[in-house]
Amino acid sequence: MNKTLKIGIIIIGLFLLVGIFAKHISPKNPVQQNLLERLQPPSSKHFFGTDELGRDVFSRVINSTMVSLSVGIISVSISVFLGTIVGLVAGYYGKKIDIILMRIVDIVLCFPTFFLILMVIAFLKPNIYNIMIVIGLTSWPGLARYVRAEVLSIREREYVLSAKLAGLGSSKIIFYHILPNVIVPVIINFTLGIGSAILIESALSFLGLGIQPPQPSWGNILASGKDYIHIAWWLSLFPGMAIFITVMGFNLVGEGLRQKFNIKEKKL
Repeated sequence: MNKTLKIGIIIIGLFLLVGIFAKHISPKNPVQQNLLERLQPPSSKHFFGTDELGRDVFSRVINSTMVSLSVGIISVSISVFLGTIVGLVAGYYGKKIDIILMRIVDIVLCFPTFFLILMVIAFLKPNIYNIMIVIGLTSWPGLARYVRAEVLSIREREYVLSAKLAGLGSSKIIFYHILPNVIVPVIINFTLGIGSAILIESALSFLGLGIQPPQPSWGNILASGKDYIHIAWWLSLFPGMAIFITVMGFNLVGEGLRQKFNIKEKKL
């Protein structure tokens, strides 16, 4: 295991532990207000200071961890599932099926992903479930094209042709002979995609279209701090650092896996 992969796993592992045990680690109730202690700087009483309503920022950041990780993991799981299935089917069957599926991919790719997400979220009730689904349903085309390109090459190899001659059905050939040969790039895409999904969720929450108060998320903590940036720097620093370190952890894992399996740099 290379150093890049080790560091990424350690970072992600620590954040997962923080998210799982957030209620035990958090010293305060993340939604409890105390106007007498509003905008207090970091201290031994409030490690990350307090916000404009006197809420403990450390507790809010801690309790936001699992929210962001859940959005990232579940939304990317949806994206990877769709992208892999579409890529496998388009690449293996080819002809009209390939043309139809790739035109759908091209249409989705015509729209900037973030603005497409903004448009959809604007018509839906902004909550964690809708965010997961929308991010997942708009982030799969790139992976679909990558998997299709790999399948177009793999389907002409001898072991696939032998399986066809042996009378194996298409589904068995796809899932037992072709999928294992594209699974590593898919896993790399999964880890890199989680970081991107966390950034998208944070941006949506910052704009007021993501996780809604009083439930804390890194994005809405940042949003509440933007009006106090000159007098309460801690409201922006600590959730921003949490986002940065988490995304870096997933990117390091993705890069470490790419180095470990010697996967050439390609746009996923």
